[in-house]
Amino acid sequence: QVQLVESGGGLVQAGGSLRLSCAASGRTFSDYAMGWFRQAPGKEREFVAGVSLSGGRTYYADSVKGRFFISRDNAKNTVYLQMNSLKPEDTALYYCAAKRRGSSYVYTTPLEYDYWGQGTQVTVSS
Repeated sequence: QVQLVESGGGLVQAGGSLRLSCAASGRTFSDYAMGWFRQAPGKEREFVAGVSLSGGRTYYADSVKGRFFISRDNAKNTVYLQMNSLKPEDTALYYCAAKRRGSSYVYTTPLEYDYWGQGTQVTVSS
């Protein structure tokens, strides 16, 4: 079992920045691809960003490309999401997720992931 704990969410003004962190424990962190998802009330959970086992490959949703950046530090068992130029439409509960190593570098659908954190709220005011 892998435990994931997100932190770094909060209230920020449009145009501002936040950095989310996800600390993992329980299994070898480098054996998991990692991803960030978000979900607003009444909406489907959507993919935000993903990173491969070693951090060499990343993939972003079109809505955040150029603004958000995912990275991982395997020595610290932590994955990050740097969020810049935040917009009100970025407001959501953000989840960290882990996927056991497979045939792909990154994964973009929720059902592909094996473990999830509890989520951290990000609210962007206009």
